[in-house]
Amino acid sequence: MEVSSSPLHRTLEVFAVLQWVFSFLGLALLCLMALVLASLGRAWTLVVLYLAWLCRDRHTPRMGGRRSAWVRNWAVWKYFRDYFPVKLVKTAALDPSQNYLFGFHPHGVLVVGAFSNFCTEATGFSRLFPGLKPHLLMLPCWFQVPLFRDYIMTSGLVSSDKASASYLLSHPEGGQVAVLAVGGPLEALEAKPGTVSLRLRNQKGFIKLSLEHGAWLVPVFSFGENELFRQYPNPPGSWVRRVQEGLQRMLSVALPLFHGRLGLLIPFRVPIHTVVGAPIPVQRSPRPSREQVDQLHKLYVERLTELFEEHKTLYGVPADQHLVLT
Repeated sequence: MEVSSSPLHRTLEVFAVLQWVFSFLGLALLCLMALVLASLGRAWTLVVLYLAWLCRDRHTPRMGGRRSAWVRNWAVWKYFRDYFPVKLVKTAALDPSQNYLFGFHPHGVLVVGAFSNFCTEATGFSRLFPGLKPHLLMLPCWFQVPLFRDYIMTSGLVSSDKASASYLLSHPEGGQVAVLAVGGPLEALEAKPGTVSLRLRNQKGFIKLSLEHGAWLVPVFSFGENELFRQYPNPPGSWVRRVQEGLQRMLSVALPLFHGRLGLLIPFRVPIHTVVGAPIPVQRSPRPSREQVDQLHKLYVERLTELFEEHKTLYGVPADQHLVLT
């Protein structure tokens, strides 16, 4: 993939990244404000009609969402990809007759690699994995925001609650991919340059879900994800971390204090290589035992570690650096 170095192309890359960061951090609030202002004016009838439709449509984020091939192929996502750049690396073929649960690591501050690779076609997911339809799981609270929820669903984002994932993984014809940032919001607080700390040791809910539906597990590691932003120092036990963890418990979202280029919210230009590992076949077990969950979790950790070790020196990680699991 050749990336143009012309001033115009690089300017468009910055614009593409800025609009995405704004969408991620500010669009939800803007949508709420727009709806309130519209309800106070002559458009109030439209607001009432929209809210009535919203009530009827409330289950859509848990039933596969409402993706748009047109939105996923917007030209802006190619400029977004080229800014870093982002590359999707395939290591094994995936049978489209199966359903898959992709475990994405690390979470990073803003899960840039997961969005670029699985919510757009900029890196060629459908070309690399024909017959598969990816859905990135996102915290349910975001799908409570009117207008914003409709926009994010067009890229393939769906609610991350169990009912939503189960809906995808239970498709009898297969071809569905649920992508989960396993470390969750708290792992975002550990997303710092030079670190590979993963919240995985006690994360077993996704393993149980995989067993319940017989969905094959696929470890995914996104090299460069933690290099995109700098965070204000927040070591475990510090007052900053305690406040962040308290807010996470109340709001369900992490609030890392971060910055990028020039002290702003523009991420650093660091290559991202998202490596999709080989699938782990899973036999369906509607009521898996703790032993089954523990065994599959152990195998998953081993496969993820192997994936990291095999590719780390190719993508800028020192040979003596290893995964840290918490």
